[in-house]
Amino acid sequence: MAIFAQTCAACRGDKGQGNLSDRLVGGFGTLKDRNPVRTVGSYWPYATTLFDYVRRAMPCNAPESLTAGQVYAVSAYVLSLNGILPDDAALNATNLAKIVMPNRNGFISPDPRPDAR
Repeated sequence: MAIFAQTCAACRGDKGQGNLSDRLVGGFGTLKDRNPVRTVGSYWPYATTLFDYVRRAMPCNAPESLTAGQVYAVSAYVLSLNGILPDDAALNATNLAKIVMPNRNGFISPDPRPDAR
């Protein structure tokens, strides 16, 4: 993915592996471990959060400089690195919100009130 290689790989690694604190991929099944690996694939509950983060903050040296198409492409690439989308997937405003992330329900506990069931 050319735009990722040009704008993201220097900090995040060519496959999103980054360093322990900034990796984008992996970490599946580690959230209950003593040292969880929180990545886009293992921790983030919504794909739209990824899009918004890339749009507002990336690349680090020039935030908000990517076009909407580039942000969709980078987001699709990161999601594909995590096995959430196929490698050739294209994102847009319609299908982005329909993506079900692996940890989508990880931040919501069942309501403990007996009358709320």
